[in-house]
Amino acid sequence: MQVIYGINPLLEIFLSHPAMLEKIVVAEGREGEAVQKILKLAAEHAVPVEICGRARVEKLAPRGVHQGVVGLCHEHAYATVDDIIANRHSASKYNLVVLLDSVTDPQNLGSIVRTAHCCGANGIIIPESRAASVTASVAKASAGAVQYLPTAMVVNLVRTIEYLIERGFWIYGADASSELNIHSPDYEGHIGLVMGSEGRGIRPLIRKKCDFLISIPMRGQVASLNVSVATGVILYEILRKWGKGS
Repeated sequence: MQVIYGINPLLEIFLSHPAMLEKIVVAEGREGEAVQKILKLAAEHAVPVEICGRARVEKLAPRGVHQGVVGLCHEHAYATVDDIIANRHSASKYNLVVLLDSVTDPQNLGSIVRTAHCCGANGIIIPESRAASVTASVAKASAGAVQYLPTAMVVNLVRTIEYLIERGFWIYGADASSELNIHSPDYEGHIGLVMGSEGRGIRPLIRKKCDFLISIPMRGQVASLNVSVATGVILYEILRKWGKGS
C-alpha cells in the first residue's frame, strides 16, 4: 500500500484518480478549509475516513510533512512504453519522452515529472534497478503530476532506447562534457531525452545509444546543474525550437 501525505497531493488525487484512494487518515483536531474540502471529496467518492491521534499519522508518514492528513492508496500503476508513445500532447507535433538513467533521489524524480508534465511530454521512463520509483515522496514532490503523466518502469533501458529508435525517435543525451550545446540542434522529429545521475551522468552503454549528446552552457564555477533543473532547461529549449517551427 502506498502512502500519500499533504493537502495538495491528496486534492490532486481526488481530482484525477479518486479510485486510487482506499482510506483517508486525519489527525484529531486538524481543521481548516483545505481539510474540509478533502473530507467533502472523500464523502462524494465514498472513500472511508479515519480520525485518529497524531501519533498514527506520524507513524504512517514518519519523514514527511503530512499536514495532519494522509491517504492510503493502491500501489502506483505503471504504464507501458507503448502507452507513453501513444500519449502525445494534443498541442505537440512530435512525441517527447524523458528517460532517466540512475536518478535515485525521489525529490528529483518528482520534480522532473512535474516539469515534464508542464512541458507537455508524453511520459517518463525509468529503470527497475538503481533508480527511484514512484512513491509517496515522489507524488508529493511532483505536486500531484504523477497522477496525470504516465510513468513506465522497464527492465532494460538500453533495449527500451533501441525500441524507441525503431519507432522513429531521435535520442538526445545530456552530457556536460559535450561540445554540442542545447541551442544547436533543431530538435525536429520525435525525441527521447536521456538524463543521467548528477554524480556519474549517463552510463557509457546508454551514452553510445544516443544520437546526440548535448550540454547546457555554464558560466559559474559549479560543474553542473541539479538534474531536475537541467531537465527543465532542456525541455523548454526543445519547446522553444518547436514553437519556432510551428
